[in-house]
Amino acid sequence: MAEKSSPSRANTTDGGTPADVAAGARTPRRSEGPRVKPRNGLDRYFEISARRSTTARELRGGLTTFFTMVYIVLLNPIILTSIPGPDGIPGADVTGTVLPFASIAAVTALIAGIMTILMGVVGRYPFAVATGLGINAIVAVFAATQLSWPEVMGLVVLEGLLITLLVLTGFRKAVFEAIPPQLKTAIAVGIGLFLTIIGLVDAGVIRPGNPLISFGVGGQLAGWPMLVFVVGLLLMSVLVVRRVRGGLLIGIVVTTVLAIIVEAVADIGPRIVDGEEVNPRGWALQVPALPEDVVSAPDLSLLGNFSLFGGFERIGVIAALLVIFSIMIADFFDTVGTVTAVGAEGGLLDENRNLPKSQPVLLVDSLAAAAGGAGSVSSNTTYIESASGVADGARTGLASVVTGVLFLVTMFLSPLVLVVPSEAAAPALVIVGALMISQIRYLEWDDMSLVIPAFLAIALMPFTFSITNGIGAGVVSYVLLRTVVGRRRDVHPLMWGIAAVFVVYFALDPLQQLF
Repeated sequence: MAEKSSPSRANTTDGGTPADVAAGARTPRRSEGPRVKPRNGLDRYFEISARRSTTARELRGGLTTFFTMVYIVLLNPIILTSIPGPDGIPGADVTGTVLPFASIAAVTALIAGIMTILMGVVGRYPFAVATGLGINAIVAVFAATQLSWPEVMGLVVLEGLLITLLVLTGFRKAVFEAIPPQLKTAIAVGIGLFLTIIGLVDAGVIRPGNPLISFGVGGQLAGWPMLVFVVGLLLMSVLVVRRVRGGLLIGIVVTTVLAIIVEAVADIGPRIVDGEEVNPRGWALQVPALPEDVVSAPDLSLLGNFSLFGGFERIGVIAALLVIFSIMIADFFDTVGTVTAVGAEGGLLDENRNLPKSQPVLLVDSLAAAAGGAGSVSSNTTYIESASGVADGARTGLASVVTGVLFLVTMFLSPLVLVVPSEAAAPALVIVGALMISQIRYLEWDDMSLVIPAFLAIALMPFTFSITNGIGAGVVSYVLLRTVVGRRRDVHPLMWGIAAVFVVYFALDPLQQLF
């Protein structure tokens, strides 16, 4: 995996120098150098050879992305059914209705599969799509406190359609390109730290504690699952440093086998049962035991379970619009950060750190938001875990097609796929975080009006567990500080509007209480 062990090596294989890649230099395209003759129609459509990739790398990258994000099939129903409703029933909405766990899992896999394939075929970039973490928690809170499930999902559909309209008018792309290179680099670095935090949390290395977070169990890396994670992290580190192709995928598979053996011998069991921690030394999400059944029929009863305008009737027009706005901002800017970070990792950005031909990508991402609401599993968005597949070689939409097909298979083979514990997939996220954070050297450090916005963007993403919060803090502070130092002309006109929107976003709670 020589060409994938760091951002600089990633670009070496794609036709650029190490400094070019990490600085976000444009990957040479066919018109800028010797034309690469496609090997076949598949190669021509996805531009596999043109992006200095191979079919094998795309297949491998698609597999890696799938295994690092398949946890969402289990985690999404856990989140949507975990927040107590008015009567204290976990997962109940304001009417007392609880979504069926099995159906959430099946539809989550279905929507992720369809939209990821669409992303690959239409967007032609290695981005995978699934239910947005953070957004699903917001949706669950609204359902538990204000709206029924069909009503809140209807607002998600409207939010997706609104963003789609912004894409079709070119506004979303304009916003994407208005963000300055300094902030785009900071976003990539911040997301690297964000991925690392996700990996460490998924593995149980860091947990909620007093005053903020704690290290492992009682300050120690205790328990067999923790050992499995550490072994997986060291194994993947060795494979990456030794430049073994497919190192992340090999690491996930080997660590999963180790986890299955450990569970069979030690009989550890889950860490959390019915939303409560019963065994601090247990497995975080999936228990890696071989299932009795390999195939199961998916429950798709939730499809179409949404009320487009029911939320307006229940809580009023202004309150419903604020709900749509809060979901839309999180959805809108999470994608900006994800596309920037994953594109930078693959050397796919141009000299201004923009993604060439991004319009189809943004369109599919917007439609995915509406599709998630229509499937009653919350808004779908482009996943930052796509960076793991890119780090393992993916450069084109073919990798996304592979990931999407595997999600569709998951609907029927969920007992087998869910054998992979988060402790086996989490090390890949930590390694990808290390690859992405190396871009920090290309930030400008001699101007504090640039340093502070970059720092806030980097810091708030992992510390608040939100890409949107980091981008918002970076944008608002960038506009303010560049203005007070007399560099107002450096601020793109759209950045003023984006900053104003984020000011409203950060003030949503008092606004919602007011209305």
